[in-house]
Amino acid sequence: MSTPLTLGVLGGMGPAATLDFLQKLQAYTPAKADQDHLRVLVDINPRVPDRNTSGSLAGPVLAEMAGALRGAGADVLAMPCNTAHADASLIQRASGLPLIDLIEAGASAAAATGARRAGVLGTKGALKLYREYLAAHAMGLIPLSAASQETFMTLLYRIKAGDLGPEVRQGMAALAKELIAEGAEAVIAGCTEAPLVLGPADIRVEFIDPADQLARRCVAVCLGMEPVPALPG
Repeated sequence: MSTPLTLGVLGGMGPAATLDFLQKLQAYTPAKADQDHLRVLVDINPRVPDRNTSGSLAGPVLAEMAGALRGAGADVLAMPCNTAHADASLIQRASGLPLIDLIEAGASAAAATGARRAGVLGTKGALKLYREYLAAHAMGLIPLSAASQETFMTLLYRIKAGDLGPEVRQGMAALAKELIAEGAEAVIAGCTEAPLVLGPADIRVEFIDPADQLARRCVAVCLGMEPVPALPG
């Protein structure tokens, strides 16, 4: 077997979501000893500017992080933050490394369920990305109402502040159920904090955790079971 690729992770958006992704990565790696696990270089950088702020300068910071990961030995990148994928092309151009796409992982998993319309719990930036990716799979996107979107953002920042209590869990489940009532046949956790408080047992349709799908794909790519993504042209 050839030497596995080294994975570089652009993290810290937020830190808890990054640690959740790393746990999934470890769990999906077929290993019988320490030496069977992937080498993972992680930059948990909570100083990345807020991706939800108008005029955010997150892109250049992420590009610099990606270049540093390449310099440290990374062969391929992953980024467990949905909204930050708006800067995916910049990150890849700046580092010269391919990025395993979180949004595509989520959209592909939703399409595999046979659903025609997916509800997405995510920021406005993430919704824009998912609308495009789901359309490529001949799927429609169902968003929250404007008021419920504001509620989602409030819950998101509570999770980022460490609140994983019952009120936040119940609130996120209620938002998912709103999407289902509007016709969603699957619900995508379009923010990596959402699965920290919401899971398949909370709703009656397929629940898609893109970070979970990303972890599986990272293992497959790094172990040579799937091709390395192509760099953007």
